[in-house]
Amino acid sequence: MAANVITASHLTLAYDRGRKRIIENASFSVRKGEFVFITGPSGSGKSTLLKALYGAIRPLEGTLKVGGLDMAKIRKGKLQELRSHLGIIFQDYRLINEWTVEKNVVLPLIIAGYSMEVQQTQAKRLLRHVKLTEQADRYPLELSGGEQQRVGVARALSKNPFLILADEPTGNLDEYSSNVIWDLLENACDQLGSTVVVVTHQLPTMFNIPYRHFIIESKGIYEVR
Repeated sequence: MAANVITASHLTLAYDRGRKRIIENASFSVRKGEFVFITGPSGSGKSTLLKALYGAIRPLEGTLKVGGLDMAKIRKGKLQELRSHLGIIFQDYRLINEWTVEKNVVLPLIIAGYSMEVQQTQAKRLLRHVKLTEQADRYPLELSGGEQQRVGVARALSKNPFLILADEPTGNLDEYSSNVIWDLLENACDQLGSTVVVVTHQLPTMFNIPYRHFIIESKGIYEVR
């Protein structure tokens, strides 16, 4: 894999077939193993950029490469393959309410066809990390919002992804759950070597590893140094 996990050159992202440009002529890169925060005002394009990184929308102009793949030209099969190596953390959790916590955590492993033994081993390890071992047999709606997001983080980490994309992962959470999630993401970057990109409205007050900070404003993406 190339040293740059993400490369954008003169990138323009838009909705409504280009009538509403959200990000315009932006160029930046993210190297393997980096932790990146992306901030900006509401409506500036933070979540739009994240969607482009996992292929939910395609570039209107310029180039965007993720894991060496051109996101403007990527075919459906290749996109599915790419996503199988990503960990995506959504602000609204997106858990399956009819499934137990344990089964939600191993969803990516189920899709990939891993054995039940591998699923159970990984679920046990991850639930211990997110401090939810005792909740394995409960269902998402029986958990608090903070606990549900911790399940979402565990799910994102289940296949040891090379790239983790997180959309406001601690936006509405209590301090305890927020700290657990920041610790998990730090460890994924520092110990597993995953590249982590986090969209957030506010940087954490305590953070223990080096990071880069980009801000989106006036349709551009700029690094804060």
